[in-house]
Amino acid sequence: RHMHRRYRHLLDMSPEPRTYADAVATYLGLGVGRAADYWNGNATWQGSGGFVAHAFTRQAIPMVWDFAESNPFSAASGNWDDTAMGWIVRVVQDLAESGMPATAMQRDAARETRPSDAAIFSTDPPYYDNIGYADLSDFFYVWLRRCLGSVHPDLFRTLLTPKSAELIAAPYRFGGSRGEARRFFEAGIGQAITHMRAAQAPGYPTALFYAYKQAETKDDRGGNEATASTGWETMLSGLVDGGFTITGTWPMRTERRGRMRAIDSNALASSIVLACRPRAEDAPPAARRDFAAALRRELPDAIRRLQAENVAPVDLAQAAIGPGMAVFSRYARVLEADGAPMRVRAALAEINRVLDETLAEAAGEMDADTRFCVAWFEQYGTAERAYGEAEVLFTAKNTSFRGLEQAGVIVGGGGKVRLRRRDELEEGWDPARDLRLVDWECAQHLVRAMTDEAGGGVAEAARLAHAMGSARAEKARALAYRLYTVSERKGWAGEALACNILVASWPQIRAKAAELAAGGPAQAEMGV
Repeated sequence: RHMHRRYRHLLDMSPEPRTYADAVATYLGLGVGRAADYWNGNATWQGSGGFVAHAFTRQAIPMVWDFAESNPFSAASGNWDDTAMGWIVRVVQDLAESGMPATAMQRDAARETRPSDAAIFSTDPPYYDNIGYADLSDFFYVWLRRCLGSVHPDLFRTLLTPKSAELIAAPYRFGGSRGEARRFFEAGIGQAITHMRAAQAPGYPTALFYAYKQAETKDDRGGNEATASTGWETMLSGLVDGGFTITGTWPMRTERRGRMRAIDSNALASSIVLACRPRAEDAPPAARRDFAAALRRELPDAIRRLQAENVAPVDLAQAAIGPGMAVFSRYARVLEADGAPMRVRAALAEINRVLDETLAEAAGEMDADTRFCVAWFEQYGTAERAYGEAEVLFTAKNTSFRGLEQAGVIVGGGGKVRLRRRDELEEGWDPARDLRLVDWECAQHLVRAMTDEAGGGVAEAARLAHAMGSARAEKARALAYRLYTVSERKGWAGEALACNILVASWPQIRAKAAELAAGGPAQAEMGV
């Protein structure tokens, strides 16, 4: 009765008592599902915030060594009234007050053929083999079936969620065969995209949201190392083969910063939105060399625009796919030298190669000392090597051991040389008084300010950026992109994360540095 009085104004939408009762039961059943997420042995204690964290902090059920137990009748996290039902109430209330009713229905995108519908598609397609949503859904389904089986019998006919039609490349569903799983996924995504193209309303693009990290490095046809992604390849192949061309791309920040998946990891912060339209019937073919030339002509400017918009390094490789594939998909087909159609995987490798060249070119425009540091870092990181190896690089980069030592970026002795680690950088360093200021040193001090426990965070990074000047600070930020790419390729997760943190925090750093330049609140905050 208490729940009925509290929420009646949200649910009283029908004069039929049965319909009203079914609506109340449905919302309460959804509340039971939310409660199950907190009232289980995989719920943990979130020490930083002082609350119970639910089991599904990510798209998996992880192993935990201890658990926290919520009190359903308390006013703390995991309670029934607010945690379970409160969020549901807020959603229903906002939808009711919006005055924009909607209808949700279940359809099979791979088998639905209704080309007469003038539809606008905005979708987040499946991520190849990344997440088994049907399996994970059983965690909630068993409770929802008990609560709502008589209310929605058509939705709860089976004991567990249906699995066979789920569009995912899961080998275990095909007797362990990865090939069968891949063929099933490719056929399904191709059929779905074909149906979408047939049903698309004229004049409107199809929008696809995708957040799948490229993490596969293999040899390309020429024996060179190339980065691509099976997940991206299959989705983009479906688009191109289905007759779409990519006409626009935007990175959109869709992931919450404090989510468990993002803590101390290089998880993607953005989804990439691809705007797609039917490719013109008279689109011309192109040779691979023509595609490569167009890519090198157009993609670098697009990458620089993404950097100007402060797309984080962890997202940049995914964001560059859009403008790169816009070039590839404008052609009816791209032909290899032997006349075979160029595969999307090869196009992705070419896009990533241009991205790497663009970032390397930006680093190449920096001072000679920085160019040495970048080249050394790419080969050895901060490891110690023989002086003779460094001497060759000194000559190639037009610098010297004495100059680099004076700049404070290199140390040596006993016939050995290495880059100075961030924890060895000069304390209280003032770029305005540095007699040999180099971009590498600026970037390392900024990264240290943002990542060390006693680094000072945004306030200290802003002070440094102000002292070194906006032009030098922006060069340091650009260098962080290059160092992230190198670290990611080498598997140096800590270095990659540190560079990503600096760039992701740059809008706040830039704003506080501007306040310092104007003599605003940031100066008072820092006691200046």
